[in-house]
Amino acid sequence: MKQSVKEDIQKGFQERLNYDELMNCMRCGFCLPSCPTYGQTNQYEASSPRGRIALMKGVVDGLIEPDATIERQLNQCLGCRACEPVCPSGVKYGHLLEEARDVIQQKKKHTWPVRVLRHFIFDELFPKKERIKKVHHLLSIYQQSGIQTFFHKTKLLSLLPGNLEQFEKALPIVPSKNEMNNRPTYLKAKNQTKRRVAFFSGCLMDTMFMKINDATLKLLQQAGCDIFIPEQQGCCGALHAHSGEKKTAKQLAKINIEAFETLDIDDIVLNAGGCGALLIEYDHLLRDEPEWQKRAEKFAEKVKDFSEILIELKFNEDHYLSLPDQTVTYQDSCHLRNVMKTSSAPRKLLRAIDGTFYKEMKGADQCCGSAGVYNLTEQKMSMQILDDKMIKVKETKAQTIVTSNPGCLLQMRLGIIREGLQDSVRAVHLAELLAESIKE
Repeated sequence: MKQSVKEDIQKGFQERLNYDELMNCMRCGFCLPSCPTYGQTNQYEASSPRGRIALMKGVVDGLIEPDATIERQLNQCLGCRACEPVCPSGVKYGHLLEEARDVIQQKKKHTWPVRVLRHFIFDELFPKKERIKKVHHLLSIYQQSGIQTFFHKTKLLSLLPGNLEQFEKALPIVPSKNEMNNRPTYLKAKNQTKRRVAFFSGCLMDTMFMKINDATLKLLQQAGCDIFIPEQQGCCGALHAHSGEKKTAKQLAKINIEAFETLDIDDIVLNAGGCGALLIEYDHLLRDEPEWQKRAEKFAEKVKDFSEILIELKFNEDHYLSLPDQTVTYQDSCHLRNVMKTSSAPRKLLRAIDGTFYKEMKGADQCCGSAGVYNLTEQKMSMQILDDKMIKVKETKAQTIVTSNPGCLLQMRLGIIREGLQDSVRAVHLAELLAESIKE
């Protein structure tokens, strides 16, 4: 890294990192046991939240240079934010991490292939729904035309680098082009209307994971919700915010705020913890723009996970839920648990399903190693964490692993494939399992 770039990054750290927040860290170490990378690196201090905060503060104070080692440590963080609930000082570690990553990415001189790739993903793909649909349409053709079967039989996928072959097998069957184009914009509650909600459909959730969205909408209707689904909404911006592209994340946040703020609704509901964690922090994301911050606050106050709505409306008490005998366990979505503070509602719903035995997994509150695109960019660490997670999954003897975030769902499916458990264990989203259990 050139000296001029280092100086730019240091200046950026000094201007944008909240010094009071850096000072709030008392170095007590309460965060250490909760940090997956600290555990996986044999308790290497620089790979812990406390260590990373010390590195950031060292750069701000001019004591150390922002070199490749510091960038490496910040990139290796999963951003699971498991350190925040256990921090006695209430340090907003996630905010510091996002800001530091953004400074580094914006000041860093990437090679042209990396620049092209980042531009395509962050500017040309995720912010544009029609392009995401086209990509998934191509994936649909690949899966349903026989091409996928050919590749599997010939084992050509084994030529892919890393564990992309296993990733390919973990992908869900995506909907057809027509299915993706015929999405509802309003759904009436079944029977009595108890709540008026707007549904945040997301980008990947309404394409690759469309069946999970459909299951969620069905549950909300059954619970008594009139549901509005604004067409103008788009990607939540979480991928951008976590990857050093905050400018685009802010633009996406503004699009979503405008799409929902004119609706006469009680709640904004979604089913993906990773998206929800950013939605409820839109006010922080837009804190430097007073007009937008106020609008973002009103937006964020209404955001809830669908499991919270179902519990509030007593869905689990008013409906008989039943499945064939099986043991079920739950893997928390880190952002749903640590940022949205939702952990009991999914478990209450699972325990309400007749015929199932709920077995709490040891360390269910710890990250599975997915973390957005972390399982692609930091594959070795991600797989170490996943392999440890699968040991705990097997201890539960569960036939069904349930989670509440698309990234976690893919990661658990990947874990099942890596362990060769495809014939005896499945991974599903909470909404899928609940929809499957409804007896109408």
